[in-house]
This record gives sequence, C-alpha cells and structure tokens, in this order.
Amino acid sequence: MGYLQPTTVHGRRGYTVHNPVDGREVFSFAVDTAAEVKEKVARARAAQPAWAATPVKERARLMQKALALLVERNEALAAELTLETGRAALDTLMIEIYAVADSMNYYSKRAESSLREQSVGLHLLRHKKARLVPRPLGVVAVISPWNGPFVLSTNPTVQALLAGNAVIIKPSEVTPMAGLAAAKLFADAGFPPDLVQVALGDGETGAALLEAGVDKVSFTGSVRTGRKVGEVCGRNLIPCTLELGGKDAMIVCADADLERAAGGALFGGLMNAGQFCSAVERIYVDATVAEAFTEKVVAKVKQLQLGRDIGPFIFEPQCAVVTDHVDDAVAKGATLRAGGKRNGPYYEPTVLTGVTHQMRLMTEETFGPVLPIATFRTEDEAVALANDNRYGLSASVWSKNGDRALALAKRLQAGSVTINETALTYGALELPFGGVKESGVGRVNGVDGLLNYTQLLPIIADRFGRAEEAVWYPYTPEKVVELRKGLKVIFGSFLRWLL
Repeated sequence: MGYLQPTTVHGRRGYTVHNPVDGREVFSFAVDTAAEVKEKVARARAAQPAWAATPVKERARLMQKALALLVERNEALAAELTLETGRAALDTLMIEIYAVADSMNYYSKRAESSLREQSVGLHLLRHKKARLVPRPLGVVAVISPWNGPFVLSTNPTVQALLAGNAVIIKPSEVTPMAGLAAAKLFADAGFPPDLVQVALGDGETGAALLEAGVDKVSFTGSVRTGRKVGEVCGRNLIPCTLELGGKDAMIVCADADLERAAGGALFGGLMNAGQFCSAVERIYVDATVAEAFTEKVVAKVKQLQLGRDIGPFIFEPQCAVVTDHVDDAVAKGATLRAGGKRNGPYYEPTVLTGVTHQMRLMTEETFGPVLPIATFRTEDEAVALANDNRYGLSASVWSKNGDRALALAKRLQAGSVTINETALTYGALELPFGGVKESGVGRVNGVDGLLNYTQLLPIIADRFGRAEEAVWYPYTPEKVVELRKGLKVIFGSFLRWLL
C-alpha cells in the first residue's frame, strides 16, 4: 500500500497522499519551489508590521473567533485530519482538536498581560528608570511533523501570532492537509491576508524556508533533521526551538498502585499508536512486583482493538523500524507477552519482558505501539537505567509515597517528569516543554510561551535630567577617589543587603 507517492502535479514535482488504512488517494500537491517560498516570506514580512501595530486585545479577539470556528467545525475537521493519518477517532479529537482549542483559549486570555510593557526597578541605578518592551520578531517558520500535524502546526502559530508575528507553516509532506487546515482556520477567522501561509513540500522546501530570511524557527521532528535546522539557524544567527525525539522512561516502584500504573503504561505508550515524542518507550519495574504489573498490562492490552483503540502507521516506513526493534529484542532473548506482529496497516500492541540495554528497543526511538518491560532491584539502579539513554524528553515515576517519587523524579535526566501520571507534559500550558541531551534545544509553552516569540527590548532613561553623570569624561583623580569611596560605602557595608 502506497503511503506517499512521488507524482507530477501540473507539470511539477509533487506528492500524492494516501489514507494509511485503505490506501485511497486523499490529496495531491505540487512542491513549492525555493523562489515561491521566498515570495511567501516576502509577503509575510509585508503583512507583519500592520499586525504588530494591531492592539493585543484585537489579536486576542480574532484568536477567540478562530477558537469558535474550531469548536463549530470540530467534527468535519477531525474527519479531514483522519483522512491523512488514519488514526483512532479519539486520538484525533484529544491530541489535535482539544489541544489546539486549549492553546487558543489559554494564550488569547493571557496575551494582554503577558505582552504588556513593564516598568523595571533598577537595584543600583535608582536614578534611572527602565522599561521592558516585548517586540515581535517578524516572520516565524513553523516546521511540523507527521505524528501530530495539526496541533504541532497550530500551537506555535497561536503563540507567534498573538505576539505580533507572521507565520509560515511548513507541514510534513506526509500530512500536508493539517497545515492547510490550520491556515484556513485563521483566514476564516479574519486574520489579515498573508499573515499565515503554508509552504508545501519536502526537505528541500524546508531547507529553502530556513534560507528565506525568517526571524525564528520552531521545529518539531527527528534528531537528524533537527541538527541540520540548528546548524542553519546558527549560521544565519536566528533563534530556534528544536523539539526532537524521545525514549521516555517509566519507573514503577514496589509500592505503586499497579492497576493505575498499568493503565498509565498503556495510555502513555500506545496513544496515537505510540507515534508521539513523549511516549513511554521504556518501563522499569521493581523486580518484586514486575510479574504482577506485567500481567495487568498484558490483560489490558488484549482488550484493545485495532482501528478503534490503536491506529495505523501514519508514516508507513515507520513499520520497518518497529519490526526491526521487536525482532532484534526477541533474537537477543526478550520474551513476547502480547502482540509482536503487523496486521495490515496496523501493528499489534506489543508487550515484551526480559529486555536489556543491549537491544535496540531500549536504546533507539521506536515510535510505535510497543511496551518493553525491564526490572530493577534498587532505586539507584532504576535511575541509572532511566538515565542511560541519549534522549531526555520526559519521564514518569509511579509510587504511593509522594516524597520518594519526588526524590526519584529530581534525579532523572529529562525535560519534564510526571508522578503517577503520563502523557501530560506538552498539554500543561503553564509549564515549559522541551528536552535535554538529544531531545532538543529550547522550550515551548510555559509562562514565557508568548515571550519566546518576541525580543524583550530594555529601555533605560535618565530620571532627573542632570547635565552630566559623575563618571562621564573627563576622567580625573578626584573621580577615582569618589568611586572608591562609593565602592566601600555600598558594597563594604550593610548597605549591600538593601540592594
């Protein structure tokens, strides 16, 4: 079954997208050339100054209008998104629609306060006054992946727009309809023409966008591509956020609620058929409860249905990665407890025990519906195993002892950690999201989510209008004496505690 067919569209290089489940053609498009991408950026740059001058309150009003359209059209939009992903209906509603609705509402309600100019008191230069002014960056490139194509196109666009920027969305060539759907939503809500545009294409299009003069890049995707994006941004001296891969560890302590932990393992590892960056991909269970936990996981997995609960491979070549990882683990001694094979466009939800770090399944990103379970005997061993990986996006700890769980969480090399919870970190908009090690650079969301799409401009002004400052030219011996006196009075006495 073809997942992505090279084709010719109107005499140009293009692609045909097929539904992953039944193979029917759903969309064809021509790849935007480098010249077309550059023209899109130029139009975006021309549209951006008027938008930057638009009061934040008006930007937020339009975002609320986009939210209303999203809610009104949610069924039709979910159906459209499912055409190119084939995923389970609840996954689409939860991952794409709910998450985008929350983002639009959360940031539009907080835009005015977050983007307000602030007076800043200066601790030493009290004879000066200072302000901090958030200014839009200009044109932001949002490069999104195929596994969460709508939310990962729209959420950064929401923040960038509210901050006063124009946006060029470059969706994956595997899921182009999601990027177009996002842009249409903003256009129909009344956002100005050319403020949100879409560049369709593959890696060549993305490379052209990076070189087209954008002012920031928000990239979500693989480590390999993320390195290339980071290199170009470094050469062009533009900021970027890189949200890359993950191999999230789940630690289940002996005193954990095993029923809840087993349910969390399924949801955290199998949602979206395991095709999300912060999926549970490694489970470490205290050896004294490992079999009891595994039995609960296997029993729950056997209740799942392909199509209803577990979606297909959105990007069909990912099947080969998952198959290789499972086969390699079994060949090296792992035991299949459930699943372990492909069924048409799906891969059966799979549970393995007896896994080790000599298996690819425990060291490389699998990105599929697979739950490998290993054991540990001490907390130090659990932490060492969880940290023994080149990724560090998120992790989870499961224990009824809150203090114990918190102490373990603080020792994990991850961008975020949940306790007795899973798959929450990206959706908690109050908190920063991002990874350590090879899981990425920078943070998205959080209290500074909107400010991440601005330049914070400090402005300092004289308060009293004196003719000159004490340290201005000419330098004299008397000024040196006075400055030394001041050093002793301010920093050599109790006065330093008042600063």
